[in-house]
Amino acid sequence: MIALGLLSAPQFVSAQVDAPLKGKTPAKHHTLVNSSSLEVRLKQLDALLNEQWEYSLRTNPEYASMLGDKRYNDQLRDFSQAAIDANLKKTREFLQRFHAIDTSGFNVQQKLNKDLMVRQLQEEIEGARFKGWQMPVLQNSGIHLDAPELVTMLSFKSVKDYEDYISRLNKLPVLFEQTMVQMRLGVKNKIMPPQFLLPKIARQCEDIVAMSMDASPFAKPVSEFPADISAADQHRLKASVLAAIKDKVIPAYQNFANFVRSEYAPHGRPHVGMWSLPDGAARYKLQVKTQTTTNKSAEEIHQIGLREVARIEAQMLEVAKKLGFADLKTFNASMEKNPALHPKSRQEILDLYSKYTDQMYAKIPELFGRLPKAKVKIMAVEEFREKEAAGASYNPGAADGSRPGHVMVNTGDFANRMTLSIETTALHEGVPGHHMQIAIAQELEGLPAYRQQGGNNAYVEGWALYSERLGQELGFFQDPYSFYGHLQDEMLRAIRLVVDTGLHYKKWDRQQVVDFFRNHSGIEEVEIQSETDRYIVWPGQALGYKIGQLKILELRDYANKALGAKFSLKEFHDEILGAGALPLDILETRIKDWVATKK
Repeated sequence: MIALGLLSAPQFVSAQVDAPLKGKTPAKHHTLVNSSSLEVRLKQLDALLNEQWEYSLRTNPEYASMLGDKRYNDQLRDFSQAAIDANLKKTREFLQRFHAIDTSGFNVQQKLNKDLMVRQLQEEIEGARFKGWQMPVLQNSGIHLDAPELVTMLSFKSVKDYEDYISRLNKLPVLFEQTMVQMRLGVKNKIMPPQFLLPKIARQCEDIVAMSMDASPFAKPVSEFPADISAADQHRLKASVLAAIKDKVIPAYQNFANFVRSEYAPHGRPHVGMWSLPDGAARYKLQVKTQTTTNKSAEEIHQIGLREVARIEAQMLEVAKKLGFADLKTFNASMEKNPALHPKSRQEILDLYSKYTDQMYAKIPELFGRLPKAKVKIMAVEEFREKEAAGASYNPGAADGSRPGHVMVNTGDFANRMTLSIETTALHEGVPGHHMQIAIAQELEGLPAYRQQGGNNAYVEGWALYSERLGQELGFFQDPYSFYGHLQDEMLRAIRLVVDTGLHYKKWDRQQVVDFFRNHSGIEEVEIQSETDRYIVWPGQALGYKIGQLKILELRDYANKALGAKFSLKEFHDEILGAGALPLDILETRIKDWVATKK
């Protein structure tokens, strides 16, 4: 899973593609004028793409910092209503200007540079009517969690890095105030998260308030300084950072916790499904469309999920029977009590992720011609957010290579976790999954920055789920319990199709989701609970994994059958990863064009 929230990159969405502008050129000047016009129009598009990208970085300074761009490291985003309105106005203006560019004569990638940006802008405008910014804080994302997480993504190499950081810390109370203004509007307009989750947000804030200064994630940068920063500067900078935490950050967190607990939480919505929000059915329909980049209905996706659950369940039963168990329920219960399948420490979990990542690195050249320069780093999720965090997630590295991509592993409550799925999750989050795909995209030459850095849920998560199967093809999962964990993780993604649509389309309650998990998987209870709450607050996101994986498998099967002896899995993978994160319909066109060329 890609970490979501304040730091997320823009997503693409299915939308229309412009037709060329009409108009004729006199025949005798046709070639000359078109050639000149083509060059002018290409430069016009490149300039506009650059202008839009720079605007995005300037107005999303935390995202710029995450990418390694330090120009706005002393800034935080403006979350005032005036800024939100101005951004929407600017988005409409950009869309109009991109529409005006005639792409006749452009090659495929040049045309995509425009078309994908149009999709992105249209998604922002289409979604704006639902005022999602009035529900900006959840138990697994929002300013209270994103701010300390951002600290782990910053590099501290100079005095200016620290001074920028101090400036940012001092501005944090304003962003909290702006967030509370939007949340109050959410109360007024009934755009609210489920009530039962809101006390968790207050508790998360209070946990940060209660931390000692040494343990605070905000104080981590001053625990050790680069050697070339003088002792006098170190003393001054440390004092300023600690003062900002004490005088600005901690009071802002305490104030926010009080606000959530006493003023906000009582107004939380009683039902968990998105259908219970204003215009809920339309909200969810848009989420399904944008998160899968397909026109599949919620009902269609629900049925795909049920079929996949039945298919995978049969495979899981085969494993259980080989290990001497008559049914999955008995087998799952036995694993819960098997001490060999439970980690003995936090460090054991991290060590296993490292082991399986190194195992795959040795095999990558067999499957890929194009390899990323940067290696992935395994890190533990910060303890202040591990209770609501996923089992593992991926934070992309900086585009300039100054910071590697991180697989963030949840080591909390380790005794109640199991080691079953660690091997397959390491493939998903690291290599050849998220890290492979995102690092390669960042390094692709000739693509505009927004495509190098862009995300697309069904493509990104679909690729990562597909990557887990590559481990099986390479002969991994030799331990039958690890192979069962691999199947169980695929089952998790199939279950997501059923329960996400169940919650937000079929009006299931929370217990129905929990029961479906328990009846069709052996996933540990701590994971069932956090996963269920995740689907409640991120409608549609969980659909991307299976829908994307099934499309990639479908395209691989198509290419293999069409090309026969000419099919190369290594070339297929390079083609899949060779143009950044694409909507699934565009990916299908790309692969079919590649097959036609190979023929």
